[in-house]
Amino acid sequence: MGRRQAWILLVWAFALVATSAMAAAATVEHTFNVENVTVSKFCEKHVITAVNGTLPGPMIRVTEGDTLVVHVLNNSPYNVTIHWHGIFQLLSGWADGPSYITQCPIRPGHSYTYRFTITKQEGTLWWHAHFSLLRATVHGALIILPKSGRYPFPTPHKQFPIILGEWWNGNVIDMETQAEALGVPTNNSDAFTINGRPGDLYPCSKKHPYKLKVVHGKTYMLRIINAALNSQLFFKIANHKFTVVAVDASYTKPYITDVVVLAPGHTVDVLLTTDQTPGAYYMAARPYVSAQNAPPPDNTTTTGILMYDKLPYTSPIMPLLPALNDTPTAHKFYSSLTSLVGSPSWIPVPTKLDEQMLVTIGLSVSPCGPNATCRAVPNVPTLRLSANMNNASFQFPKSLSLLQAHFSNVKGIYTTDFPDQPPLKFDYTNPANSNNSALLFALKSTSVKQVKYNATVEIVFQDTTVIGAENHPMHLHGFNFHVVGQGFGNFDPVKDPKKYNLFNPVIRNTVAVPVGGWAAIRFRANNPGVWILHCHLDAHLPLGLATAFVVENGPTPSSTLPPPPPDLPQC
Repeated sequence: MGRRQAWILLVWAFALVATSAMAAAATVEHTFNVENVTVSKFCEKHVITAVNGTLPGPMIRVTEGDTLVVHVLNNSPYNVTIHWHGIFQLLSGWADGPSYITQCPIRPGHSYTYRFTITKQEGTLWWHAHFSLLRATVHGALIILPKSGRYPFPTPHKQFPIILGEWWNGNVIDMETQAEALGVPTNNSDAFTINGRPGDLYPCSKKHPYKLKVVHGKTYMLRIINAALNSQLFFKIANHKFTVVAVDASYTKPYITDVVVLAPGHTVDVLLTTDQTPGAYYMAARPYVSAQNAPPPDNTTTTGILMYDKLPYTSPIMPLLPALNDTPTAHKFYSSLTSLVGSPSWIPVPTKLDEQMLVTIGLSVSPCGPNATCRAVPNVPTLRLSANMNNASFQFPKSLSLLQAHFSNVKGIYTTDFPDQPPLKFDYTNPANSNNSALLFALKSTSVKQVKYNATVEIVFQDTTVIGAENHPMHLHGFNFHVVGQGFGNFDPVKDPKKYNLFNPVIRNTVAVPVGGWAAIRFRANNPGVWILHCHLDAHLPLGLATAFVVENGPTPSSTLPPPPPDLPQC
């Protein structure tokens, strides 16, 4: 065979492979009808906002490489957007969904179509409303199957989504409005749920717990999602162990445990082998509460039932759950996870850094505002509770989204002066600083961090004890990141980096920063656009615990953000 013939055959072979890959990709289309529906829980009828009349909402199942098209029809009385939690949105940042960051809300009676391609991701993610507190009932699973059809572990017999949530006996929008008027956090939830069901430990709920029917001797995958607004959760199944194989749609080195811990926004994929005596076993979730100087939490437990084979219903065995404040168990789980080196979508840790940031996170106070009577601080009606990062309390724009302002170079919407270091150095984790008046106040601003395309960024999140320390789940849109280190106390810039895991740190999109401690993450800013970084506790996001990264365009068309779609909602 001549050289020319060999070259033609090689080109033909590559073309055939490319054509086959393109043929395998599909367009997956859904319609989301967001509307108010009436449901019965706790002996009463309640009106909630839901998608297609279900709680949780529709499960989306796609294959890596597919294009997802979702038509959102807003027939509710509220503004709404949908965020595809954990999706990279490579060159499709207009579809990310956070209100006033990448788009203005979809107004009642209007619609918008989200369109994006799933690129280099597989595993369990989820979607949820990103306006006000609507994600309490507007959420669902987003499952990305591997294009190869193979997992880096034995294929499970069956797979089940397990969505953990919170429930309020009232209208969450009204609840938020009242909290805003008083300058305080929203009320605790009235119950927790598994796949929308409270479980038989709550009033009027004994007949309708979630039931998972399994066969003895099989291995199942549970795709666990924490869709709660404000609660980290312990999850166990009586007498059973889990093998964690992925978190936040990134594969992990298999980790065996009898308890899973999830912060709001987290997903955890586990393998469960049904190797116990056939019978009925409770699956249960209760909160992990780390907040100091806070009101009493919702100290209740949601349950479902794991049922073997076709046995008649028997009284299930209850697992022994950790104590509400069991920080050692939570920290052991979070810090024991590592990535599966060489697995699909795995990438090595950046070692050359362009940007290094130390970001304090915590609570603060700000002026109550005119025509309001706040109750955040006893006997001081002029102050409301707020939250901040590096003493900057984020204020969302209202006239234009940040991404629109960035793309069109509109001035006056945001500033690019978010500080790389705390403006005031102090003993961040000293309890004596809880009520230090010199540290309590944080100014409101729409301040962001601007970085060059492809810059490598390290952020050390430092929790503070101002008002009260707490474990904060920090979520970055548009990227995964490596969690290279975490610990308690004040971050030591000399000693702590020497303990970093730069070989196989866990890869996530949401990190639970230890209460009274720190967590260090690294990522490469290879996705042009505007990406919000925020605490995934909905009690803290509206208080200002957020900022955003503005990632500049790169030098090529494949690193340049395209124009907005013509039907993008306007403010």
